[in-house]
Amino acid sequence: MSIPPQVIALCASLSYACVLVTSRRGMQYSTPKTVTLISLIVHTVSTWTAVFLTGGIPRVDTVAVYVFIVAGMLQPIIRLCTYTGVQRVGASRSGPIRSTHPMFGVCVAITFLGETANLVTLAGVVSVVCGIVLITWKPAAEVRSFRWWEFLFPLTAALLAGIVHPMRRFALSISHEPLFFAALVGIVSLVCFLVYTPFSREPLVWDRRAMLPFLAAGTAETCGILLVITALGIGSVITVSPLVGISPLWVLLGTVIFLRDLEQVRFQTVVGAVCVIAGTAAISLGG
Repeated sequence: MSIPPQVIALCASLSYACVLVTSRRGMQYSTPKTVTLISLIVHTVSTWTAVFLTGGIPRVDTVAVYVFIVAGMLQPIIRLCTYTGVQRVGASRSGPIRSTHPMFGVCVAITFLGETANLVTLAGVVSVVCGIVLITWKPAAEVRSFRWWEFLFPLTAALLAGIVHPMRRFALSISHEPLFFAALVGIVSLVCFLVYTPFSREPLVWDRRAMLPFLAAGTAETCGILLVITALGIGSVITVSPLVGISPLWVLLGTVIFLRDLEQVRFQTVVGAVCVIAGTAAISLGG
């Protein structure tokens, strides 16, 4: 009996929430650039090890390879923007904004992949987005160093993720090799980031207190990407992407449990989480 793509997508959302919570803890002592590099190394080493332990490089269509190479080139930008957003505005605020990617992904999937959405699914997507807005919205006075443009970091990550999801779906419809493609994304992303590193002004900070949280973030990010690619291989973007986007719910719980000394959770954030849950249920029923 195969696992439904909705279940895999929900597991991916939990993995991505772990990324935000653990990286937030580690960035007390280090930088977004450092956690991005560590997460890419963990991703590359673990996925390629798994590829060779499960039979080596499979035969895949060249077009699918090219698509995932482009996706891999975008991945370090997505990660760096995600981690920078966590550092600048906090996990409980950055996570929901980052999770608006379903809107972009659904639009791309409908426009270019010919996917369709029924009213229940669309209502679920709207509910998820409304919940995200409630979770995100706070008076500027509550954030000491608030700058509106800092929200562009998670928003950019969301936009790029919304573009990447349909790309992955298209490539997997040609060659269904999720593990190999996850490994390909890792190596391409790592090479691109290493090329970028010398030109970046932000330093790499190797503080021992940050290493364990960063390793945990890298492991969770790798699991998240592999789960998303697997889900997109058997389910539509319209079904998978919004469910991955419910990670703000898990981020909220993680913030309350593990980041209470760093961030506060408001009542309207809880209301937003309820909207996210309701939207998730609608998407699951509609898919």
